[in-house]
Amino acid sequence: MEIAITRQVSRSIESCELTFLARVPMDVDRARQQHAQYEAALKDLGLAVLSLPEEPDLPDSVFVEDAALVLDEIAIITRPGAASRRPETKSIAQILAPFRELRHIQAPARVDGGDILRLGRRIYLGVTQRSDTNAMEQMQEMLTPLGYDVHAVPVQGCLHLKSAVTEVAPDTVLLNAAWVNPNTFDNVKILEVDPSEPYAANALRVGDSLLYCTAFPRTRARIERAGMRTVNVDADELAKAEGALTCCSLIFSL
Repeated sequence: MEIAITRQVSRSIESCELTFLARVPMDVDRARQQHAQYEAALKDLGLAVLSLPEEPDLPDSVFVEDAALVLDEIAIITRPGAASRRPETKSIAQILAPFRELRHIQAPARVDGGDILRLGRRIYLGVTQRSDTNAMEQMQEMLTPLGYDVHAVPVQGCLHLKSAVTEVAPDTVLLNAAWVNPNTFDNVKILEVDPSEPYAANALRVGDSLLYCTAFPRTRARIERAGMRTVNVDADELAKAEGALTCCSLIFSL
């Protein structure tokens, strides 16, 4: 059985952290409707959804992925790069504790879960404004004994590594080559986004399906031509907060 941890959209989300996007008005009710659609899609794909209540004083807290990396063996509680987001990890650690042994990234290291891409036993950590090589070194100490290889990946032009690349099949990644070097990823097929859709590389793989944003029809056509099934949801409101589909859940096996 697989579970997805989600959190409701905070009423204060308009005060979210922004790095690459200009601040624009957000419709909180619409963001919540889209998030509900996202949760419903996860349930339709067979996941048990554990939906946590909103954190009114933590604007970015809907993006639960940034608080942890959950593997089969352990869960690593992150230390987010934005200081305002560090309180988010406390409640996520409490929720994960019954399911996994917890390890914690220690100061002064910084890492957001959105900068961590897992491809089998390989872990790629994006070096960005939110995550650093100190965190990578700590993760190497934790994960090398468990049989994982941890690698640093330079990222440019976007917030997180998973803004630039995600796994869409066991041997395939969806990638924006302007933001991350395709040669970084050995022994996998590269499917590039349509150049007119730079933010289209974020897809959430659930089994044999991909949860995917309706905002990127040209890249979606490329994905489907490659033989992959997409389940399409709207997520343009949370995109104004530099959020994406992978950001909004922590998925793991019980």
